[in-house]
Amino acid sequence: MEAAQSAALTRGSSTGLVSRNHSTSQIKKLLESRNDREVLDGMRKVIALMYSSEPSLPFFSYVVKNVANTNIEVKKLVYIYLVHHAETEPDLALLSINTIQKSLTDQNPQVRAMALRTMSGIRVPVISQIVSLAIKRGCGDMSPHVRKAAALAIPKCYRLDPNTLPQLVGYLSTLLGDTQYFVAGPAVAAFLEICPDRIDLIHKHYRSLVKKLVDMDEWGQLATLRLLTFYARKCFPRKTQKMKSAVSRGFYDDEQGGETQGDGEEYEMPVIDPDLELLFRSCRLLLHNRNSAVIVSVVRCFLYLAPPEYLAAAVGPLVALLRSPQDIQHIALYNIVVVSLKHPKSFTKYVSHFFVHASDPPHIWRLKLEVLTILFPHCGSHIKGVIINELEHFSNGADEDLVRESVRALGRCAQNDPSTAKYCLVVLLRQITSLDETLVSETLTVIRHLIQQDPASHERTVLQLVKHLGSSSSPEARATIIWLVGEFAGVDPKRNIAPDVLRILVQKFADEPEPVKQQIVLLGAKVYLHHLLRNPPKQPAEDPSVSEPKTNREHNEWADDAAKEPEVNEGNEEDQRKEEPKEDQITLLWRYILLLARYDSSYDLRDRARMLKALLANPSSTELANLILLAPKPVPHAPSPSETRKDLLLGSSTLIVGPDAGPFGLSGYHDLPDWVELGQEPDSSLRESETKPDLTERATMTAGEKLDRALMEHESSVAAMKRQQNGHARAGASAAKTKTLDQWLEEESETEEEETESGEEVTDSEEEETEEETDDDDEEEDEEEEEDEEDEGDEEDEESASDDQQEAQQLLSHDEPGAPGSRGF
Repeated sequence: MEAAQSAALTRGSSTGLVSRNHSTSQIKKLLESRNDREVLDGMRKVIALMYSSEPSLPFFSYVVKNVANTNIEVKKLVYIYLVHHAETEPDLALLSINTIQKSLTDQNPQVRAMALRTMSGIRVPVISQIVSLAIKRGCGDMSPHVRKAAALAIPKCYRLDPNTLPQLVGYLSTLLGDTQYFVAGPAVAAFLEICPDRIDLIHKHYRSLVKKLVDMDEWGQLATLRLLTFYARKCFPRKTQKMKSAVSRGFYDDEQGGETQGDGEEYEMPVIDPDLELLFRSCRLLLHNRNSAVIVSVVRCFLYLAPPEYLAAAVGPLVALLRSPQDIQHIALYNIVVVSLKHPKSFTKYVSHFFVHASDPPHIWRLKLEVLTILFPHCGSHIKGVIINELEHFSNGADEDLVRESVRALGRCAQNDPSTAKYCLVVLLRQITSLDETLVSETLTVIRHLIQQDPASHERTVLQLVKHLGSSSSPEARATIIWLVGEFAGVDPKRNIAPDVLRILVQKFADEPEPVKQQIVLLGAKVYLHHLLRNPPKQPAEDPSVSEPKTNREHNEWADDAAKEPEVNEGNEEDQRKEEPKEDQITLLWRYILLLARYDSSYDLRDRARMLKALLANPSSTELANLILLAPKPVPHAPSPSETRKDLLLGSSTLIVGPDAGPFGLSGYHDLPDWVELGQEPDSSLRESETKPDLTERATMTAGEKLDRALMEHESSVAAMKRQQNGHARAGASAAKTKTLDQWLEEESETEEEETESGEEVTDSEEEETEEETDDDDEEEDEEEEEDEEDEGDEEDEESASDDQQEAQQLLSHDEPGAPGSRGF
């Protein structure tokens, strides 16, 4: 019945729900019970209330009473409750501190670790010194689990009271050199949180941390990789060695013909410090880790510290993260983009992994398209064709965002690789006839960028665009085409189509949208300016009246107006019309455009027209207009969308958030330090361990071999003890191949003789006694064998059994390291 009841309680508590039938008084009654099973049931109900956001604080005093409960399951739940509510009820929480302190000396290491973890989790500043003393005791504990809890408690104690930092740094220095890998990992994490700049604490533990890196858990590996990456930048300078490339000579060139000589061009080869190379070898073993964050951390280490060949080995595991769930894919792609911006050739053989799938969400396919555009210039011709076909396929899709990004990706591909620009342009020109205005406008924008890179070779492209000017209904697309016509108005005067295009557009000026009107006015100004530059106005002939002396001019001013009238009216009006220069069509067209813009409803358009009219008011002075309208335009550059994140630290949260993280990144973000200058690095002797390496046979054995050997020796010793107790020492010795009692006694006599030779005096009487004892023991063994068959001499059997037990104890004492005659492991 009790077993069924406990099973029912366990099943009910596992669901995490509390029965509505249990009132507060019933739970309090369970907590006050003397039966551990009932107390455990009550604690489970309280924890269920706590995690279901229901009020559980009224049970605080009842829960605190069970801190001293010996049941470990009850103790766990009580500690969880205390940590959760101690900040709300600090006075009541302090009542349990003494009991928790007593648990620090418990025989069970699990209880000690749990008590230390709970004490450090109680966020009451008054107990900061008590927590510090508990950490000090935990650092010297025999159990590695308690030492691990002490390492995890150091940051909590520091947050509780920053004044305890000097004490905590001392504890941390001890834990960093712990022999257990699962203690060193939390110690490194605590180091990064409380004193990341104290690199002097790492010198003597550097090599041991590198060796323990493979055995640490994932969180310890992440912290250690981050620490060692920063440590390497601060302690290992970048060293290079000048080498000469080998040049092969002909067989008959000289006496050493046919041999390779080092007389080629000089180049610099990086020189890697042995300690840094040790880190690289350890990191390589982590590339097949199950944790994606560890793989990204290894790639970060190789990217910022190692030569390119190490990074090439890490690219494959990084790309393999694309087979993970979408949240991991998203983070992995951000890191892949940053790495590919610096080392794109390493990813060329993995291009097929970045093709967009139909099930990819927008935040995934955007990054995939970006990676494809980055890798495009470094791929072979076949792969380039495949990428262009993929982008063309997605540009014809139904998703407007995907269409827009695909067209932009085509433009970036053509911009990054000019040799394929014409193929990309052909693909883009096919999209102009599309009915999708988004696709057409985005395509024309990309085409404009491509044409601006080499205007002279795209005259036919502009002609083809003008043919679609009448069929295009998108205002942005029409405005882009008109702007391109204006840019090419002065390239080749013989094949200039700008005036004809302008004449056609002016006919429907009033019906055009405002962006198109602005471009028509701008096109008219450019056409008129080119006309003035090709046909400069003639300078007027010098008037002799201008050179008349001042006296004559003054005299004429006083002349009668009647005398001047006949001079003005001289000649015929028809002669004056013949003398006036006839205005050409372009000038009339320009005046007509200004007249249309003058009465337009858009004030912006009217202001633009006034400005252009003022610039071109004087046909003989066009320098300023030439600088404004015909100035060479900079070639547009469409950078990668993640270009601004290129300098952010790989594997950081700031890299994922991007510009929204602010100018200094998220809280806790630190830039990678610069390489230490040569000659300013710390001495490499500081990284030498204080203890000398063990070069014995046991040191060269693996951990598994040591365990197997220890187990075999233990089993053989236990079997020997049992057989000696049963009186079958001789048969047991032959079966288990162990030493007989005589052999052990002979070894003891030999050790005693060695002691006498070293200066210790042994009396003759003691030697005789030892010989007599050995003779007596031999006789006793013979008698035991005879009496076992006859079942006689019970007293002698008991004496022999006691002697055998003493010899077994001596056997175990001889197996201890350092004992004379011991075999060891």
